[in-house]
Amino acid sequence: MALLIDDSCINCDMCEPECPNQAITMGEEIYEIDPELCTECVGHYDKPTCISVCPIDCIDPDPAHQESEDELLVKYHLITGKPVV
Repeated sequence: MALLIDDSCINCDMCEPECPNQAITMGEEIYEIDPELCTECVGHYDKPTCISVCPIDCIDPDPAHQESEDELLVKYHLITGKPVV
């Protein structure tokens, strides 16, 4: 499942540089996560770094983009070009 930044985002700029897939960008009012690029850090880290650094806990699973860990791992390999082992 991709992640979603909710309206309580304060634009602190902590999450964007932490995303290994460049899935986080500034939207019209708050930061946004591209569900096509978000792997919840599967393949990179044990847990999503954006959630770890968010000072107000405004990042949650996106119910509109539910994916299993296996699906996220496949997406990671497609994004990075690294072979599946």
